[in-house]
Amino acid sequence: MLAYLSALLLSFMLCISLSAKPPQLTARDTRIKVEEILKAHVSHQKLTPEIVARTLQNYLEEVDPGKIYLLEEDVATWANPSPETLQEALTGFKKEDFATYEKIHEAMISAIQRRNALEKEIERAPLPSGVQPSEFKDITWAKSPEELKDRLLRIKALQLQTAEKITPETKDQFFQRLTKRRLNREADLIGNSPSERKQLVFSYVLKATSSALDSQTLYFTPSEANQFMIQVQQRLFGIGAQLRDDLSGFTVVRIVEGSPAFHSTKLKVGDRIVAVNGEPVVGMDIVEAVELIRGPQGSPVHLTVLREHKEGESPLEEKHDIEIVRGEIVLKESRLETSYEPYGNGVIAVLRLYSFYQDNNSSSTSDLAQAIEEIKKDHHVKGIILDLRSNAGGLLPQAVSVTGLFISKGVVVSVKDNTGQIQHLRNVENNKVWDGPLLVLTARTSASAAEIVAQTLQEYGRALVIGDPETFGKGTFQTFTLESAHYGKVNPKGEYKVTRGRYYTVSGKSPQLVGVKADIVVPGFFSQMEIGEKYAKFPVETDEISAKFEDDLSDIPALHRLYLIKDYESNKQPVLTTYKPYIEPLSKNSMERIAQNKNYQNFLKELDKKDEMSDPTEYFGQNDLQLLETVNIMKDLIYFLEKPAAQAA
Repeated sequence: MLAYLSALLLSFMLCISLSAKPPQLTARDTRIKVEEILKAHVSHQKLTPEIVARTLQNYLEEVDPGKIYLLEEDVATWANPSPETLQEALTGFKKEDFATYEKIHEAMISAIQRRNALEKEIERAPLPSGVQPSEFKDITWAKSPEELKDRLLRIKALQLQTAEKITPETKDQFFQRLTKRRLNREADLIGNSPSERKQLVFSYVLKATSSALDSQTLYFTPSEANQFMIQVQQRLFGIGAQLRDDLSGFTVVRIVEGSPAFHSTKLKVGDRIVAVNGEPVVGMDIVEAVELIRGPQGSPVHLTVLREHKEGESPLEEKHDIEIVRGEIVLKESRLETSYEPYGNGVIAVLRLYSFYQDNNSSSTSDLAQAIEEIKKDHHVKGIILDLRSNAGGLLPQAVSVTGLFISKGVVVSVKDNTGQIQHLRNVENNKVWDGPLLVLTARTSASAAEIVAQTLQEYGRALVIGDPETFGKGTFQTFTLESAHYGKVNPKGEYKVTRGRYYTVSGKSPQLVGVKADIVVPGFFSQMEIGEKYAKFPVETDEISAKFEDDLSDIPALHRLYLIKDYESNKQPVLTTYKPYIEPLSKNSMERIAQNKNYQNFLKELDKKDEMSDPTEYFGQNDLQLLETVNIMKDLIYFLEKPAAQAA
């Protein structure tokens, strides 16, 4: 997804707390951690001038994410570095000398001083009107103090537009609040001492370097690592909403099912939080706002929100005061939803799988198999739609076994790590529960393990893939130091996750960057958005290995191979061409239906107008046009498959 309002628009759960205190790093620690990350990485085992150039770019964006301090001339040395600058920084890494990055930080300190002078100049300046958040999309470095001054005025105007709707305080008081928050952040960047500032530089170097390797490799400060562990453990305290910083408040983009906000029903997706317990949060850092919303379990929090509604042709905003009692949130995503559509003398089953999971009581495979058997018990199932649109992955073994519900034995996915070693994961069980008509519905948000399942079923000819033109394109896997290190205790010097290798399906192709291509494109909410690995700043490249349709089990130890091979060979999944003759007529029929469907055409027109970070709730659910059309494609497919049999009779 494209960056929106640069790094100012971030999405946080209402329970995250980050400390401004930098980790206890030395120059030696920084070099060692960089070397560890490089050693484990799938593509980049050593620093190169290209990686260093990326690191310099990342460092600039770490210190000034909104591009509201530094000017183009300030950053020119590092934004467009010469070979000499790159070599100096590269040599510095080896010698544990990070003077290049300290110079960037010094430039930022000078920019802070200039910013303070600019603030005095514009303190009483008139604010422009009609400012829109979209103006700040993909902004570049300001070319002059005058341009920066204009940018600051426009940002303040956007913030004040909202503040005036929610608080009776004067404009002066409001800007005093903004100034205080800005000065606090600047104080963090300056540090309490030279040694603390150096530690901050080291942490930024680690962040900038790790994310320069690829979009999935990250360094976590200790406080960030703790918050990451909270999310992994799926337990936290708060109200259970996800926010987006829109400069003019914090928009609710998601409400966690089962959370206090969910049960209260007062807070709505799309609401803009503008005050917490009477404290205006417009212009506040999102972390600070989150801290205000957090609190002890059982205590109330008062939110002031602006909610848009239409009166005639013009949208208006109403102010609502909401009280929600804080509580523990267990982030259990919806796992599986089942439904069916009557068709002829039977039904079309729709199985929406949200992740590939396994715990002591259930798994995605067992739950899916049980759901299919229950529908089969009560109905004549004529076709199944496996809906993976909201599935961003999960456990790899579960992806293998879910695929095994629809194919016989064979390779499902191969994994190649940073050493070049390849491991093949196979379905070797006889657990197939459905061998009839099968469609896999995907979106640009389908990722990782979901892409493996979709592409493998497609390549064996067991299913047609329907939906957005392609999926997310995440064909890499990562390892996390904080999962196993220190027995769960976070390292005071920080933790990291690093991309170790790629996934490949049975054809030997990886979905990395390219995603899974739909056999029949049926546009959905995400179809026109720039979502996916190929839009990331520094994605890992894609590649291929040899196909494994002809699998001789040669990678398995001889004793185990002898045990498996007889039954494996007799039950191996063949490559089918059952659906191939029908792809063209199915696609033609679908395109005609969409073209003639007024609701669908209105839906597609609305997509062009929607903010790409909006929540899709208003489009899906009962008005899930993408799913309804997929059901129609399944009806056509069943008709085509049954037609020869009917004629023969």
